[in-house]
Amino acid sequence: MNIISDLFHDFFLVKIAYASVDSFIGNVNKFILNPLIVLLFAIAFVVFLYGIVMFLVNQENEQKRTDGKKHMIWGLVGLTIMFCVWALINLLVSTFKLEQDVTPDSSTVGGTVHLQDFPVQSPYVPP
Repeated sequence: MNIISDLFHDFFLVKIAYASVDSFIGNVNKFILNPLIVLLFAIAFVVFLYGIVMFLVNQENEQKRTDGKKHMIWGLVGLTIMFCVWALINLLVSTFKLEQDVTPDSSTVGGTVHLQDFPVQSPYVPP
C-alpha cells in the first residue's frame, strides 16, 4: 500500500523546486558547456596529432604531406577557437558572479503543494 501512496504523491502532487537563473546558468555551464568544450578540445588535438603523423610518415608523397599540413593548421585553429570560447565563458561567469554553489537550500527541497491549501478565487466579473 505504501508503494501506491508513493506513486500517487509522485505523479499527482506538485513538487516545488527552488531554482534561480544563476543556478540554472551555473548548471548549464557545469554540466553541458564544460564537458562539451573539453570534448571539442580533445577532437581538435587529435586532428592536430593526426596531421603531424601524416606529415612525418609520408615524407615521399607530397600530396599526403600537404594534407598533413592542412590537418595541423585546422587542429590549431580548432584549439584556438575553443580556447577563446573557454576564456569568454569564464569571463562571463566571473563577471556576473555565477560561480556560486548551485545546490538549493536543503530546507526548501522536497516540499509538496496540496491544491486544497490554495482557495479557488472566483473569476473576475467586470462591473
